[in-house]
Amino acid sequence: MVKPLAFKGEKTKTKKRKAAPTIEDGPEERTIRESANDAHEDDSWVTADSSSDISGPVVIVLPSRKPTCITCDSAGKVFTSELENMLEKDPTTAEPHDVRQVWMASRVAGSDNICFKGHHQRYLSSDNIGSFSARNEAISLEETFVCIPSTDTPGTFNIQTLRETYMSVSDDGKDIRGDAETISFNTTVRIRMQARFKPKLKAKKELKAKEKISRKELEDAVGRRLDNDEVRELKKARVEGDYHEKLLDVRVKGKHDKYS
Repeated sequence: MVKPLAFKGEKTKTKKRKAAPTIEDGPEERTIRESANDAHEDDSWVTADSSSDISGPVVIVLPSRKPTCITCDSAGKVFTSELENMLEKDPTTAEPHDVRQVWMASRVAGSDNICFKGHHQRYLSSDNIGSFSARNEAISLEETFVCIPSTDTPGTFNIQTLRETYMSVSDDGKDIRGDAETISFNTTVRIRMQARFKPKLKAKKELKAKEKISRKELEDAVGRRLDNDEVRELKKARVEGDYHEKLLDVRVKGKHDKYS
């Protein structure tokens, strides 16, 4: 279930739930679970680098003189609105300040196409003359888009309609159309998304969770004091995926040493 969006300046009360450890839980399982909880709570905004990243709440940042994004109202009218939450007016750091600027991106089953659902539960659509709206509750071809990575500027995309035309914006950022026939600066958009939905960041957090374990936790898991080589061996095993096998080897070694 997607969490309610929080914007800068708002005071929100969050309650983190941590699963109670059971008898079977060792320190390594608790560490991984706690890091996974932290990743689930990560509501920071990052830039999508590839089309496979695009998922969950997104902001479609347009290449206008003043940074703007695609917005829709409750009646389904699509327009542009100026972005306010940025660091030093840098659109690569943009975050939404209005829920109307946020779209829920999801992939159409069995394809590389992406659809964007507005805050009012209607989908972004481009008709046969290139006009955008967000009034349909169901997905048809007009509600599906292909996000093509830009070859000139990493971290940007050209959003293509089913008619193989492109989303574009006027220089002043006021008019948005879906009938551009060629890729240009005005068709090159940046997609900002929540970090917790980005696959690469998820994998990185999981890797850090595996690496994050103290000497004491390892010694508690083994049941005795460890030397430096054993600590390094177990930490390496956590990253490589054979931790439990190595843990058993170290435990057995300790028993042999005890009775030798």
